[in-house]
Amino acid sequence: MPMTPTNPFKWRHYPGAVILCCVRWYLRYPLAYAHVAELMRERGLAVDGSCVWRWVQAYGPELEKRCRSYLKPTSKCYRVDETYVRVKGEDKYLYRAVDKYGQTIDFLLAARRDASATKRFLRKALNEPQNPHPRVINVDKSPAYPAAVKALKAEGTLRRRCRLRRCKYLNNVIEQDHRTVKQRVCLAKGYGSFWTAWRTLRGIEAVSMIRKGGARWVAKGDAVAQARFICKLFGLAA
Repeated sequence: MPMTPTNPFKWRHYPGAVILCCVRWYLRYPLAYAHVAELMRERGLAVDGSCVWRWVQAYGPELEKRCRSYLKPTSKCYRVDETYVRVKGEDKYLYRAVDKYGQTIDFLLAARRDASATKRFLRKALNEPQNPHPRVINVDKSPAYPAAVKALKAEGTLRRRCRLRRCKYLNNVIEQDHRTVKQRVCLAKGYGSFWTAWRTLRGIEAVSMIRKGGARWVAKGDAVAQARFICKLFGLAA
């Protein structure tokens, strides 16, 4: 169903506040679609789990797109790692980067874990205006990272003074941060298609960035302010 910038909930059966509440609950908390539907039924609204799934597929990516311009600048110390996501019984790889304070820099779902996917992810992160060019990129022992960094420096996308540091214990920050995503993925028991996984993960990562205080004027730990911020992104009064 087409989504307009001024009225993203046009032609929907339920009000935008109900839809956004369901989407936010699913993306923020370790809940299954059936759990969200049951919470809505407790409030007198007959919502099916498949309906919540369709809303997440539509509004998860839209939330990520709308919140990008409100993100705070990150630091120049990158922590980069990847974790696997099950899609149709196969492992796909979610590349993620946080700074030394734990703020999310960027993320990308890739079919393979190789130099090409690594380079594509780093280029995506560097193209975001809130991300400064890194002073140091900390990675694990994967051989894909040196090859990708070398190629990006050769083409001028990455500054030559940027240092690639392969020190595993410094990546504890991002390995702990993976848990937020992994909890949701394990509850979903895998995804039916690559694009279903990618749309869902975009919403999960967006809510995670807001929860960690990555958005301007929204404090970390202030759940009420975070809910109001998401509502305002879609033109709704909290």
